[in-house]
Amino acid sequence: MLRWTFTIFFSVIVLSAALPWLQKIGLGRLPGDVRFRLFGREFVLPFASTILLSMVALVIGKLL
Repeated sequence: MLRWTFTIFFSVIVLSAALPWLQKIGLGRLPGDVRFRLFGREFVLPFASTILLSMVALVIGKLL
């Protein structure tokens, strides 16, 4: 369970850092992604994008 928690946490961090590039192709704006502004700074939690990219990585891993 701890391994999955770490994996999801790491995925959210990586997607948050790569969000400006991923928004050009539509990721980061899915219905499950959370955006909010706090103290003048915008925070993005791309939960739906993380799940989508994890599923794509799983399918690619199964094919290889």
